[in-house]
Amino acid sequence: MYRLVIKKPAMKELDALADEQFSIIDAAILLLKENPYPHPASIKLKGEEKRRIRVGAFRVIYTVDEADKIVTIHRVRHRKDVYR
Repeated sequence: MYRLVIKKPAMKELDALADEQFSIIDAAILLLKENPYPHPASIKLKGEEKRRIRVGAFRVIYTVDEADKIVTIHRVRHRKDVYR
């Protein structure tokens, strides 16, 4: 079991979501505690140590620290804005 850490920018982005979107994305984030590498949903981003999962039109950008068993959520944004 991994521990979740949600960075401040990601928390603000989650707070700005509509309730229905928030509940779906929240459920997907909580699943990362058990398996931070869900196949095929988790993709490693090119040139970075970050990974992403797709949740509908939204993307959750995160990193995994295997040594300390920590999943850190960095961004939660719409797919058109997340990589900018």
